[in-house]
Amino acid sequence: MPDPDTARPGTRRVVVAGASGLIGSALVESLRADGVTVTTLVRRPPEAPDEVEWLTDATPLDPAVLAGADAVVGLNGASIGRFPWTEHYKSTLLWSRITPTQAIARAVRELGTDAPAFVSASAVGYYGSAPRKRLDETSRRGETFLADLCGEWEAAARASGEHARVALLRTAPIIHAQGVLKPLLLLTKLGVSGPIGRGTQVWPWITLDDEVRAIRHVIDKGLDGPVNLTGPTRATANDLGFALAVRLNRPFLVRAPVWAMKLALGEDATEAVLTTDAHVEPAVLEASGFSFLHPTVEDAVAAAVPAAGETPVGARA
Repeated sequence: MPDPDTARPGTRRVVVAGASGLIGSALVESLRADGVTVTTLVRRPPEAPDEVEWLTDATPLDPAVLAGADAVVGLNGASIGRFPWTEHYKSTLLWSRITPTQAIARAVRELGTDAPAFVSASAVGYYGSAPRKRLDETSRRGETFLADLCGEWEAAARASGEHARVALLRTAPIIHAQGVLKPLLLLTKLGVSGPIGRGTQVWPWITLDDEVRAIRHVIDKGLDGPVNLTGPTRATANDLGFALAVRLNRPFLVRAPVWAMKLALGEDATEAVLTTDAHVEPAVLEASGFSFLHPTVEDAVAAAVPAAGETPVGARA
């Protein structure tokens, strides 16, 4: 059944880069379920008529692939959840985002006034750590490696030309078994979960369902500029960890000290992901009329993680 918040008669075609990832695959499924034609950009020989090979050599993306589409959505990027962040992997994090974004921006620029909207991924890591502050889309960029990466990523998207509508999706970590919950689930099931560092740091979050609905909302409402894709209710690392422990009926006691995380995962990854403190608000989404299916982190965990003998409503495989 079409989602009344996102379905729009007359939407013809959307091009998706990064369609094999967690967000991309869910987005493609949602669009096709509502009758939207989806073209996916793939880094291998095409296996279906709706696939287009790109980035496998120096050949630029043909602007004709984007012509006539309502939007092109760029979701490429190596996982920030893979640790440690060695110098080589930090280069991979950067290349895997900047190179595809530059290729799409070039094709959009060549189409000029006939170009589709460019909806480009970014992350709430843009803001770095800002304890005791409320952050919206007007807030300044942080000073971490991840903040710098997001700044370069967004700059690459903005190079789409003066006629392009560019939306920048500053996405929070996804509450999903294959998202931010992946390492936490294992520790919680083993009974060794607990506060990460002090545990009171504010963690932005969003569910996969709301992430997909928000991307479609951005497309359908014609939003541009930065858009924070994050849940509407403040939650700390402890709130998330405790909600998960309650859901699985496991203890939440074993604290992970910051020094140990830095030793095991590296300083950049620890400070940019695990101990960052950022109360990021979805100001643009809410002002444009978006409503969340899962407004609290407890709702998000319940949707993503089945309790014993229960299949969660709204969870995705």
